[in-house]
Amino acid sequence: MAKDVKGIAASDGIGIAPAYLLVDPDLSYDKVKVDDTAAEYARVEKAFQDSIEELTQIKENAKDRLGEEELGVFDAHIAILSDPEMLGQIKDDIENNHTGAEEAVDKVTTAFADMLAAMTDNAYMQERAADVKDVAKRAMSHLLGKQLLNIAGINSPVVIVAHEITPSDTSQMDAKFVKGIVTDLGGRTSHAAIMSRTLRIPAIVGSNEITTSVEHGQMMIVDGLNGDAIIDPSDDQVKEYEAKAGAFEAERAEWAKLVDAPSVSKDGKEFEIAANIGTPDDTEDAVKQGADGVGLFRSEFLYMDNDHMPSEDEQFEAYKKAVVGMNGKPVVVRTMDIGGDKPLDYMPLPKEENPFLGYRAIRICLDRPELFKTQLRALVRASEFGPVSIMFPMIATVAELRQAKAIFEEAKAEVQKDHPGLGDDVKIGMMIEIPLAALNAAQLAKEVDFFSIGTNDLIQYSFAADRGNEAVSYLYQPLNPAFLSLVKHVITSAHENGAKAAMCGEMAGDEMALPLLMGMGLDEYSMSATSILRTRSMMKKLDTKEWAGYVDEIIANCATVEEVQDFVKSKLG
Repeated sequence: MAKDVKGIAASDGIGIAPAYLLVDPDLSYDKVKVDDTAAEYARVEKAFQDSIEELTQIKENAKDRLGEEELGVFDAHIAILSDPEMLGQIKDDIENNHTGAEEAVDKVTTAFADMLAAMTDNAYMQERAADVKDVAKRAMSHLLGKQLLNIAGINSPVVIVAHEITPSDTSQMDAKFVKGIVTDLGGRTSHAAIMSRTLRIPAIVGSNEITTSVEHGQMMIVDGLNGDAIIDPSDDQVKEYEAKAGAFEAERAEWAKLVDAPSVSKDGKEFEIAANIGTPDDTEDAVKQGADGVGLFRSEFLYMDNDHMPSEDEQFEAYKKAVVGMNGKPVVVRTMDIGGDKPLDYMPLPKEENPFLGYRAIRICLDRPELFKTQLRALVRASEFGPVSIMFPMIATVAELRQAKAIFEEAKAEVQKDHPGLGDDVKIGMMIEIPLAALNAAQLAKEVDFFSIGTNDLIQYSFAADRGNEAVSYLYQPLNPAFLSLVKHVITSAHENGAKAAMCGEMAGDEMALPLLMGMGLDEYSMSATSILRTRSMMKKLDTKEWAGYVDEIIANCATVEEVQDFVKSKLG
């Protein structure tokens, strides 16, 4: 009898194939005491070097399937294997305690992974624990002389089932044979989930029980659209999902025809559908997916992928590459959003009880204006090559915004000494992610060219619920009627004061939210590049005047998320 296991839909699509359980080789070892500690540590160095060479080869083999951001994961893993702190602790354990290589590697890497996993207020660092475990497993396999599973060798259709999928696992998968992925652990923002979307492999993560529910070779259906994994389906279910899969692929083919089409509603209102990007190389995919521009360039990756504070010239080259890559379409760059879940080793920040509500983002920039001006000068210089907008994150008050604008004017004046007039066309905006800023939107809108609503943070701050905490994940409610009312207030306030209203959080690409946001008059929708064509297709079928009336009806009459969802579904048909 068929069994349905629920999880988090992490990558769109439907796959049907036998289960392939990823079972690691036995990496258990005997604890020993060694006399020749130098020779024992040499074993560790060789195992780590062999692992680095193996990862380098895996990265090379994956170049045709993955983008720059995904390939960068391997550089991160190589960096872990080269970490002097980790290697130093392993060496100390061997020399001081005469511990065997296997035990020392296991102890130290487990401690590192546990430390990261314990950062419950820091989803980004928690997910890096999986990277450390992946690296440790590879090093242990070399120490013990055991071969890890060769996923790249799979040559028949399968659904990969695992407790947890590592980035190096995903990179070896051939989408021709891997029809789906289902895991016990993981979230939508994990490296493996991101890679699954890049490879267009249907994926479900965070199911909690898949590895104990399915046996190797059992037929499975993976519904990556709704988060359903069906084990041992009936013939009728297989036929039903084969039809759904065919319909989805046909739909995807229709979306592809809209690459060069305008983003316009059924009643002829024009909008912009932009891409969220993390590196300049991501513009290539944004252009392929028909983005109207870049609505969010997360500039913090320039800082996080460095071992030093990037210079003005280094930043300029990155921004220039993104601007040129968009071929004249606008690029909105969010200024340095460091702190919170994005620490920098080379810029120590004070230890805080609640870093998400602490010294981060614009607060650091206003406190260190010379650091801020370095970035702003680089952005002004990049505006020579195409339209650039600058967006300030974590603005809470009008005073903060005015201070940020004043520093921008200073930076622009410094550039204009050698380049008269450069930067005069740069538009200035701010993120709306703090509830007070949303409430004060009418006043703030008088100070900027545009708002971009960062719904990921605005939701968690409005509901006082950490979006990375599974115990309170039910409070991540973009369709809550009170929250919709707040979003509408922000959009209306922007328009009444001559500013443009954009959105760059997950909500912008939410199919249930789209008609409501269009009804509110949101001008720009910035999202993952893979969601752009689907959104443009749906937009064509929606009448903004009709949905404007529905929004008023929802805010007046609905009290819960469920009531909003039922209303939207009834109108979408």
